[in-house]
Amino acid sequence: MKLKEIKEILNAKVLTGEEYLDREVLSAFGSDLMSDVLAFIDDGSVLLTGLTNPQVIRTAEMIDLHAIVFVRGKKPSKEIIEMAKLHNITILLTDYTLYTACGKLYEKGLKGISVEGVIK
Repeated sequence: MKLKEIKEILNAKVLTGEEYLDREVLSAFGSDLMSDVLAFIDDGSVLLTGLTNPQVIRTAEMIDLHAIVFVRGKKPSKEIIEMAKLHNITILLTDYTLYTACGKLYEKGLKGISVEGVIK
């Protein structure tokens, strides 16, 4: 699934990285715990989170993650947006809750990541 499809499904606003909306995403992972993100997610995934601090961008940079969806209408600071631009990370913003956003993507065929790290 391409990021532009995710944008449409989640009725999301692009905060940065609009030029990368043709990137392919293989799976999604929803979490506010960056330790879980580091343990289970890979670079073909999109992260959905309500956490809007610099640690999210640092975590994404460490695992070469190219897209983050901030849920519940939580808008990141200008610092976070600038960090994302610096690392070519697409940031999307949706008003859906984490549960609903993940469910909508799953319903449209985007698989999740299990705790074993296997796409399901």
